Amino acid sequence: MRTRIVALAVLASALATCLFAVPLGYAVYAHLLGQERGHLVREASDVSIDVAEEVDWNIPIDPDALTDIGHDDEELTAAVFDEDGRLLAGTAPDRDVAVLWEALDGEVRSRIDGDLLVAGVPVTHGQEVIGAVLVTEDRADVLGGVVLTWAGMAGLAAAAVTVTWLVARRQARRLARPLEDLEASARRLGEGDFTVRNRRGGVEEIDAVGAALDATAARLDDLLARERAFSADASHQLRTPLAGMRLRLEAALERTDADPRPAIAASLVDADRLEAIIDELLALARAGQAASSGPVDLDRLLGELSPEWGARLALHGRDLEVRVEPGTPDALASTAAVRQVLGVLVDNATTHGRGTVTVAVREASGAVAVDISDEGPGVHDPEGVLFSRQVDRRDGHGIGLALARRLVEAEQGRLTLTRVAPPVFTLLLPAVPSEPREGQEADVIASPHYGR
Repeated sequence: MRTRIVALAVLASALATCLFAVPLGYAVYAHLLGQERGHLVREASDVSIDVAEEVDWNIPIDPDALTDIGHDDEELTAAVFDEDGRLLAGTAPDRDVAVLWEALDGEVRSRIDGDLLVAGVPVTHGQEVIGAVLVTEDRADVLGGVVLTWAGMAGLAAAAVTVTWLVARRQARRLARPLEDLEASARRLGEGDFTVRNRRGGVEEIDAVGAALDATAARLDDLLARERAFSADASHQLRTPLAGMRLRLEAALERTDADPRPAIAASLVDADRLEAIIDELLALARAGQAASSGPVDLDRLLGELSPEWGARLALHGRDLEVRVEPGTPDALASTAAVRQVLGVLVDNATTHGRGTVTVAVREASGAVAVDISDEGPGVHDPEGVLFSRQVDRRDGHGIGLALARRLVEAEQGRLTLTRVAPPVFTLLLPAVPSEPREGQEADVIASPHYGR
């Protein structure tokens, strides 16, 4: 590219110089010839005045009057003729010159005659033409000055082309360097380095391409980071049911006298739940961590999930209480996302909390709020640290809560810690506009074993 830019610039400069120099050179040639012809006419006029008296009286002409003409660097010859065209003095061309007869007719003329520049001026006495003067000069003497002028013009043209070459090299570097940087950045981006950023080269169009490539790299970097984080968070979500299945199977193996079929049946249920979780996580990942939104009947969803949660809490001697406030509208969100978020929050309360775990659904200023609380000592970390997976979380809070917050934000909702001790996590979701359900009483989902 650099070579092409330089070659194109030099070619354009040379072509422009030639188009300008050729007519200019011819104009210089014509100007110098015209100037020299005028000079010969003036010299012939001076000689005509000097010899007018000698020609009129037919007196021999002083040769010095014919040789002492022009400048020191000029080789001019002069000749004086009478009115009949006979040579009286000086040196004349050895051929018939038309300018002589025009001068004898009383006209002042100058022209190029072969290899000579000739000027003819009449010699007069009063109004009568009594002779003529011819002054000649070899045209080669004039061409020497023309060639010298042309040489100077050629030098200037060469200097102009050289300057163009230097400027073109600099501009080629200026244009090519950002493109070379773009090439290197694109290669690094293709190799998986999404941290590449391009320097601005000052060329608007190239800078626009660099900015677009930087934006692409940033999006790919963010997408890859999201995919990695989502994979880590998804694996965290699968650990709990896998651990429960393993414990149940190990317990069945230790009790050799007991019927293993209940343990196998329960494990199959856990396997089905794992498969459902995997399907939901994959669906959320393909849709940018948000599946298609729709009305979510939280009363029904909690009725499906509460038996499993209650059974898990019962193993620790704890209870589950679920309340749905009368007239609460359905939430506008993805059922899969809401199921995963509620699972994370209840699992967090089960693992790190104490006492009864309460899930309360209520209406909150045009939104649907779900409060998950327990009777534990609370959370001591700031909310920003609590929902960050990058922090070292030895107590296990961070990873699952980070996933839950991302899922909620993808559903245009919010997940916050509304009370530190005892801890209360509040999930806010957009509500589906609906007519209030009058007279409906709060539903409490509980069982004799884990409800209050």
